[in-house]
Amino acid sequence: MSEVRVRYAPSPTGPQHIGGARSALFNFLYARATGGKFVLRIEDTDLERSSRESEENILAALRWLGITWDEGVQVGGPYGPYRQTERLDTYRRHTQRLLEMGAAYYCYCSEEELAAEREELISRGETPRYLGKCRNLTAEQVREYEAQGRKPVVRFRVPDNQEVKIHDLVRGEVSFDSNLIGDFVIVKSDGIPTYNFAVVVDDTTMEITHVLRGEEHLSNTPRQVLIYQALNLPLPEFGHISLILGKDRSKMSKRHGSVSVAHYREQGYLPEGIVNFIALLGWAPPGEEEFFGMEELIGAFSLARVAKNPAVFDMDKLNYISSHYIKEAEPSRLAELAVPHLQQAGFLKGTPDAAGFEWLSVMMAAIQEYLAYVGQVVEYARFFYGEEVMLQGSDAREVLQGDQVPAVIELFLKKLDEAVELTPETVKGILKSVGKELKLGGKQVFMPLRVALTGETQGPELYNLIPLLGKRTAAKRVQSAMKQL
Repeated sequence: MSEVRVRYAPSPTGPQHIGGARSALFNFLYARATGGKFVLRIEDTDLERSSRESEENILAALRWLGITWDEGVQVGGPYGPYRQTERLDTYRRHTQRLLEMGAAYYCYCSEEELAAEREELISRGETPRYLGKCRNLTAEQVREYEAQGRKPVVRFRVPDNQEVKIHDLVRGEVSFDSNLIGDFVIVKSDGIPTYNFAVVVDDTTMEITHVLRGEEHLSNTPRQVLIYQALNLPLPEFGHISLILGKDRSKMSKRHGSVSVAHYREQGYLPEGIVNFIALLGWAPPGEEEFFGMEELIGAFSLARVAKNPAVFDMDKLNYISSHYIKEAEPSRLAELAVPHLQQAGFLKGTPDAAGFEWLSVMMAAIQEYLAYVGQVVEYARFFYGEEVMLQGSDAREVLQGDQVPAVIELFLKKLDEAVELTPETVKGILKSVGKELKLGGKQVFMPLRVALTGETQGPELYNLIPLLGKRTAAKRVQSAMKQL
């Protein structure tokens, strides 16, 4: 078997979509698993919508996910250039070849004529397609059209009565009737190639052996196969990955969760969590394991386990997988990611110094088990910032009205003041000694202290919270809570 060469070829018309990231990941995994090459090509022939800003967003998203490419934009390679707008001469050569062979022809039909033809076919219940009005124009007709100032497109001459068969690596045998395709445009009137033509030229000149892409491209494949055949070029292997649906089984959209990778990065998801999650969208691991690092994915990945049924984007599953990686992360890494969220929420002014960053790392260690993504730090930051607390609801007030509470508060503040240092271990000792000296159960000690220190009946473990607050802030919080009774 020759070297596997796969590609990911996004259009830079917006941010990197989760579905596109999955296609890139599957191509990357297949290349790495087979010892092949992964090529990144930019399909920017949509001149009105394409932008370098979108291209940079896509490249940054892939790098953040750990998806690197062997050839392509920004890294070069032997088959460049890797942007379609820089390859127009290559497309012109292949267009001329098709015209000379009679496999393509100039079409002068106006938009109005094409629209009328389309409406007529729809009214008869037929598949809308081009019926070949310009297939066999005479020289006189061509002169007449050109005299009218019409600028032609180039259409591919689709053979009649041909069954186009594809062996899809995911879906098995798929066939199409050429009579339902119609002669399609391969070069627009401005000289820019259309997707179905450019992608064939690019894949063949870049020696792509496997085309792995989303199911939405399956309907394009017969057109591309016909171009390969007309040019007498070897076909790559095709594999079409399932659609991604929302949890309600409808097409994935923003109401099911953001569609862009950048959004999840901004929210504070870790890239390894996103990679693990999107790998499971349409690929089934061989065992029961759910958590895979990139190297483990490379070792386990195969096209045989890529499903043809739609994948479901489930935010609960994403957060479950993400929380696993948050729990495993170094607190200092989480602290760096937390800074912009805390700044935006008003908890932090400016960038923390070394001592402030160390404090923040300890705080993140105290709450990371509760987080699905770092942006959720804002929901817990109130426990750690500020000297005042507000009692939240009647339950909190009721806790502080227990008969034992004044003695618990008094003894706790005394032992807190006497403590040489505050660490989770020394705080555990203080809390234990308060209960022992007052002959009280754990709940009778912990609950009133939790409410007095946070204003709430639930929150981080006290032995993690109190060292971060320090003696002065902890005492002030208790006093402010008791004043509210």
